[in-house]
Amino acid sequence: VQLVESGGGLAQPGGSLRLSCAASGFTLENFAVGWFRQVSGKERERVSCISSSDGSTYYADFVKGRFTISRDNAKNMVFLQMNDLQPEDTAQYYCATHNLYCPPHSIGFDSWGQGTQVTVSS
Repeated sequence: VQLVESGGGLAQPGGSLRLSCAASGFTLENFAVGWFRQVSGKERERVSCISSSDGSTYYADFVKGRFTISRDNAKNMVFLQMNDLQPEDTAQYYCATHNLYCPPHSIGFDSWGQGTQVTVSS
């Protein structure tokens, strides 16, 4: 069971990045998948989540209207399209799975990737 994030990097303010979360060893479609971010010294915060049951999506207020989460079940992947990036979006981004639903926190997410760094700077 493994999750691997990719797509991070350096973006200018107002720019875009698309993060990918690829699963191996299990079917990602059967799980809710969340994207989280963490800055060193600060708590991990949930950015977005997509449910397994009906594909409902959830976003933190600080990314609403800018980020979009989606699934590609054929590829066993989940994506996070990040537009209008701002310096405060700089963080390590992680994807994680939850067996049941999308809670508004990280409790219950039990499989995590290694993370991908997003840096927004001019």
